[in-house]
Amino acid sequence: MKKYLKKGVVFILTLVALYMAMIVFLPEIIDKKYNKVLQLPPYKVSDEAMKLTDSLDFIADLHCDALLWNRDLLKNNNFGEVDIPRMIQANMALQAFTIVTKVPKNMNFDKNTGETDAVTLPYILEGRPIRSWFNLTERALVQTASLHQFSKKSDGKFYIIKSKTDLAHYINARKSNKKLAAGFLGVEGSHALNGDLNNIDVLFNAGVRMMSPVHFFDNKLGSSAHGVAHEGLTDFGKKVIKKMQEKNMILDVAHSSEKMLDDILAITTKPIVSSHTGVKGTCNTVRNLSDKHLIGIANTGGIVGIAFFKKAVCKADAKNIAEAIQYTVNLIGVTHVALGSDFDGAVTVPFDVTGLSLIVDELLKLNFTHQEISLIMGGNVKRFLLENLPD
Repeated sequence: MKKYLKKGVVFILTLVALYMAMIVFLPEIIDKKYNKVLQLPPYKVSDEAMKLTDSLDFIADLHCDALLWNRDLLKNNNFGEVDIPRMIQANMALQAFTIVTKVPKNMNFDKNTGETDAVTLPYILEGRPIRSWFNLTERALVQTASLHQFSKKSDGKFYIIKSKTDLAHYINARKSNKKLAAGFLGVEGSHALNGDLNNIDVLFNAGVRMMSPVHFFDNKLGSSAHGVAHEGLTDFGKKVIKKMQEKNMILDVAHSSEKMLDDILAITTKPIVSSHTGVKGTCNTVRNLSDKHLIGIANTGGIVGIAFFKKAVCKADAKNIAEAIQYTVNLIGVTHVALGSDFDGAVTVPFDVTGLSLIVDELLKLNFTHQEISLIMGGNVKRFLLENLPD
């Protein structure tokens, strides 16, 4: 009996040791596999582009999924696409950290269901808290807590923005110290609510200030552009949007089906955003926004973040990103356009965050003025948040 007991203890200890080893080594392996950069730094740009990039008072990006990967964002990593030291190096003032809680296995851009979940296994292998392994709201809360921990450990170098007051204080602090960075929290797909309207309050209290109804599959709120039904908002979806807007939580329409976008534009009482998208005018894919919907978003007073990956711009390079920006500016005006990289969103991008000056260079080649570039690179996001965050 003692012999079998001893073997059992050894077996359990071996399993624990293997699990601990996986927690240490697997997150970086998984991260490197899914978040690739086509061109590694350093990046070469014109003197004018570099000087302008360094002089901008507020560079901002509306979408990254870095919190999904359990990476230490306080370190300058040699993998992935964004972290806080590289933000500071790039003169980036603000990054939206958007939370992914579920994606289908074998995900594609055309037709997905919510029957499978590719996030569960990585959460287990990364050693995330057990409560979050099978609960989508808890997964979101784990990621919000992670960003708050980075802020606490940053020695005052990284701010979390939850209100107009927070943002105004940060902007003032950055006037005398540009070696600061900030982030605000969003959620990608309202399945993170677990079907409970009260979880809007839970996520809001955890710091979430932006949320999209859907991600890569249809859910209780309605249809994704990548789902099956291609319908509009459900009654529950309308209730979620109403409550979000009552709390001044920003509505993000990225990944919405065309019918859902129509429904949202018909009922929204606040300016809305599409945090990371391409436009059909330069790259006609199911992922991208039509002229009608670009105009609709602008008419709410909203902004459109242009993404960096191939499905958004058809060729992942700074030139195509700039051309998508140009098309959108020509259609809806320069005050409605921003950056929405989708850094660390399990997509391959042309450069990491330190390469944002490449976009500035391409915009200069397209004859954008310094003032227009300032708005596109972050001025519009700054204004939008100062107007639309909670007090």
